[in-house]
Amino acid sequence: MKIVTFNPFRTIGMPGIQYVKPERMFDEREKIANADVCLFPENWQVNALVYGMKKAIFPSIQSIQMGFNKIEVTRALWSVCPDHVPRTVILGRNHDNINRVFAEFPFPFVAKEIRNSMGKGVFLIENHKQFSEYAENNPYFYVQEYLPIDRDLRVCFVGDDVALAYWRINDHNTFRNNVAQGARISFENIPEEALDLVRTTARNLGVNHAGFDVISVGGKYYFLEFNTLFGNQGFQQLGVSIEQTIYNYLQKTVNLS
Repeated sequence: MKIVTFNPFRTIGMPGIQYVKPERMFDEREKIANADVCLFPENWQVNALVYGMKKAIFPSIQSIQMGFNKIEVTRALWSVCPDHVPRTVILGRNHDNINRVFAEFPFPFVAKEIRNSMGKGVFLIENHKQFSEYAENNPYFYVQEYLPIDRDLRVCFVGDDVALAYWRINDHNTFRNNVAQGARISFENIPEEALDLVRTTARNLGVNHAGFDVISVGGKYYFLEFNTLFGNQGFQQLGVSIEQTIYNYLQKTVNLS
């Protein structure tokens, strides 16, 4: 299998692979034309690769375009599993929408920047001043109800199934549960019902590479978001090669030239 990768750090050890810098995509057309599949393109590349150059890509175009920011993620989840999304509004910045947020969401609530990861750009809003500061720095409001939790479940969906799942547990009484923010990982007591929800949702959306963040509140599972490019700490702790998992999937699904 001939492979072009645009992200060498996510494809380490795969055989038959060539690296092309994303910004040199159009200068390296011959390499791309000869490849059976192109791995980990950036969002701006996918339309040219899929529609112009007619290339198979991984992650899928759905994974990349829907996972591009929190707005696209939420709209995708609303389309297939609205009952599993916390109450959320997405609004443009203006005075009326600021008043709408205060009318619809009691303190505390959550406000997020639409493009960020690893727990960055997520704010617990406890008063008017904090939201005013958020509003000054964000042309779009992404506001979500606050659900008190001390952990969330990261479910890594790779290819056509769940590849790994683990709890991210907050032992420091802080707002965020991300490993990058100090949460610890636990592989114990992973609920199969949550994994089934992720399987159904990912397959319905055509997503084949994403880390889904799931929480349990009142006996019900909710999606916080999914990230196309997720951390590999859990894979490293278990000694599992995500690169090999991806390669095995590609061998089954890519039509070789």
